[in-house]
Amino acid sequence: MLTEERFRLILSELEERGSVTVQELMERLDASESTIRRDLNALAARGSLRKVHGGAVARGGNFAARDAQVDLRKQLNRQEKRAIASYAASLIEEDDFVYVDAGTTTELLTDFLENREAVYVTNAVTHAKLLAAKGCRVYLLGGEFKGTTEAIVGEEAVASVEKYHFTKGFFGANGITTEQGFTTPEVREAMIKRKAMEHTKERYILADPSKFDAVSAVTFGSFGDAVILTTAKAPELYKKQKNVREVQEI
Repeated sequence: MLTEERFRLILSELEERGSVTVQELMERLDASESTIRRDLNALAARGSLRKVHGGAVARGGNFAARDAQVDLRKQLNRQEKRAIASYAASLIEEDDFVYVDAGTTTELLTDFLENREAVYVTNAVTHAKLLAAKGCRVYLLGGEFKGTTEAIVGEEAVASVEKYHFTKGFFGANGITTEQGFTTPEVREAMIKRKAMEHTKERYILADPSKFDAVSAVTFGSFGDAVILTTAKAPELYKKQKNVREVQEI
């Protein structure tokens, strides 16, 4: 297969899926690991994609129809995510009843958690394990397991969360704009995010700067529905909004 034909197929996969691993491309293109890595380096140099550990993610696209694999998303903007997660953890008090949404930044919140008296509910299996390892009391929602985000989603999860009333909730988003609000690529995950937000008194969106001016397929909340925690690298237009809180990087 000619080099430019491989490039076209790689970019087509990214356009459709949002992310792709080296192993997947090796199988899809019947090419060696060294060839795929060389192709990804060339495409990254052109600005056509963004390389991450183990593969690549789409670059610069403002619309995402699918979630990138969680292992790939964990590699992106990690310094900013840790700063946001650290600040979010500091907001939790001992009498809080907390919802922790699935996501790579919300997962990092557990690294900084010092308050073990609060009670936690989550729809993320990994988050539940990390919270339990910290000695926290944690409830895991029931429902369908979604492998790409490691989240519990769907109608059963929505029904499960309806009985709770949270003092604070921490949510992830794939895209944020003032017009479309908070968006995510998949309707089942949007359903649980929306319902959990409806049952939360103080709502926080944990958003590294890459989430702004991006739009995914499904809106789960309006722009003003939550306080947005981000860093100084976020666009100035958003940092001027009353519900956007800038945190210091660590």
